[in-house]
Amino acid sequence: MAFKRSQNYNVPMLLLIPTYTNSKGQNKKTYPELKDGILIYGTFRTFGGTGTEQNGIRTLLDTGKIETWFRPEIKAECRIYLTDSEEMYEIDGKPEDIDKKHMTMLMSVKRVGGKS
Repeated sequence: MAFKRSQNYNVPMLLLIPTYTNSKGQNKKTYPELKDGILIYGTFRTFGGTGTEQNGIRTLLDTGKIETWFRPEIKAECRIYLTDSEEMYEIDGKPEDIDKKHMTMLMSVKRVGGKS
């Protein structure tokens, strides 16, 4: 069954690509300020979060899926900032280049921080 692209890529988001610096033998990852992010549009769906239990403590991990136009600079280390809700998400794993056609991408994300 062929992939069917979503109708509208109408959710504005900022792509934040990290840079790495080496200080005293340690690689440090830093993200650009929001004003320096790359504006992209896509779809965003959330699934109410994923519950996990570790050491007897139950936590809820807020997860979602983003579909957007293909951009080779979108990688697993990047973050996505949703401009409308002001929520920050980190790409979880390698984004999928749908059908290897370099047209659309699908990625899983998990929320960064605790802002409600």
